[in-house]
Amino acid sequence: MAVKPEPGAGCVHVRVEGVVATVTLDHPGRLNAITVAMWHALAETFGRLSADRALRCVVVRGAGGNFAAGADIREFPRVRADLDSVMAYHRRTIAPALRAVSDCIHPVVAAIEGVCVGGGLEIASRCDLRLAARGARFGAPINRLGFPMAPDEMRGLLDLAGRAATLEILLEGRVFGADEAQVKGLLTRVVDADALETELAATTARLCAGAPLAARLNKWTAARLACDPSPLGDDEWRACFAYADGADHRRGVQAFLQGTDPVFTGE
Repeated sequence: MAVKPEPGAGCVHVRVEGVVATVTLDHPGRLNAITVAMWHALAETFGRLSADRALRCVVVRGAGGNFAAGADIREFPRVRADLDSVMAYHRRTIAPALRAVSDCIHPVVAAIEGVCVGGGLEIASRCDLRLAARGARFGAPINRLGFPMAPDEMRGLLDLAGRAATLEILLEGRVFGADEAQVKGLLTRVVDADALETELAATTARLCAGAPLAARLNKWTAARLACDPSPLGDDEWRACFAYADGADHRRGVQAFLQGTDPVFTGE
């Protein structure tokens, strides 16, 4: 299935195989540059996938050997013409899409090859895991376009790379390789290009083998602790331990004691 709101605007393809959904950014001839329509489609797609409790993980990638070359600059004169439209573009178009990726209840894996810059890097930074081919290229050279990175878009980079590396990326506007991106904390693993599909398959298999509720709780707890230093309330503590009476918890412990592999159902 492809979410394509308007002709010529690029596509966001969605393919579900078993318990794994693959979301593909596709804008031929534009290195998958992300149009307004694609940003909205990305938000809608991730909202829908997050509501599907049968899934175990979501993969995000680009078509044609590239992840994404950022926002489609050809649209800027029309969609970012003045202060109000610039604010609306970043706060009502891009921010909801990035938030939908990071808020997805399932583990989200970015499979990165080729170009991953600007908005593409922003999307990847909102995924839980980032696997990259060694030849992939990263950066956010938007200083050459005369504007900074919007706060909601910078959040993902800050969470991964910290203040110093984020400012280096934005102030220099340099494009760099996958090995350097991993050193900066932007990537989970870097593999040779011909090993990316094998590594992606192994990663999704490990994610799918885990208990779904445990994955969701790990994501929720990590987000809560990262954004709010205050102590957890009683309701939050109970939510963290909501798995205690679930069947999957009992299955996991029993399988360990019996020396077998657990089969989780999401209960």
